Amino acid sequence: MTDPNKSQIASWSKNAERWTTAVRGQTIASRREATDAAILSAARAGRLGKALDVGCGEGWLCRELSREAVEIVGVDASRELISCAREAGGASYHVLSYAELAETPGMTGYDFDTIICNFSLLDDKVDALLDALASISNSEARLLIQTLHPVALAPPYEDGWRVERFDGFGDAGWTPMPYFARTLGSWVEAISRKWALKRILEPKAPSARTPASLLLVAERA
Repeated sequence: MTDPNKSQIASWSKNAERWTTAVRGQTIASRREATDAAILSAARAGRLGKALDVGCGEGWLCRELSREAVEIVGVDASRELISCAREAGGASYHVLSYAELAETPGMTGYDFDTIICNFSLLDDKVDALLDALASISNSEARLLIQTLHPVALAPPYEDGWRVERFDGFGDAGWTPMPYFARTLGSWVEAISRKWALKRILEPKAPSARTPASLLLVAERA
C-alpha cells in the first residue's frame, strides 16, 4: 500500500509550478477573500520576533512578514517549492520533511517567538511535530495554525485520510493530494500537549455562509 505521507510530498513537488502561479497570481478565491488576510492579521497581532513558517511552500508568507520579523525561516518538504521560494527571497529556507523536522527540529534554529503553520499540517503525525516545535520556541512563543475548517468535511465527521483534487483551482492538470483531515476535538488535543490554546477563529469571506478556515492561536504551555 502506498504511503500517503510520501504521496503527499510527491504531489506538492508535481504541483509546485501550478501552485506558485496560483498563489502569486491570487487566483484562489478563498485565499484572496479571507484566509491570506486572516493569517497575516493573526501574525501581526503580537510580536513576530524570530519567526518560523512551517510548510512555507513558495514563500509568500515569509516575504509578507520579512520586514516586520527580526528573522524569518521557512521550511518545506518539497524541493521544488523551496527552489521557488529561494528565487524570490525574503527568508532563510530549508528542505525538510515533517518527520525530519520532528526528529531534529534544531536544524531550523532555536528560540523562535512565532511559529506559523498555514494550511500546512496535512499528515497524520501532527502531535509529534507540534511537540518538537515547542522545543525550539521560547517560553512566550505563539503558535498559529490555519487549516481546513472541520465543517467543510464530508461525512463521516472523523479523523482520516482524504484526497484533495484541486477541482476549484482553474485547470485539470493538478496531481491529487492525500491529506489527513481532523475534527475540532482532534486539533485541540494535538495542540494541548505542549501548547495552551488561546483563541479559535473562523475566518469567513464577506458573502460566505460558512467559514473559509479554522485558525487556532496558542502559546507555550
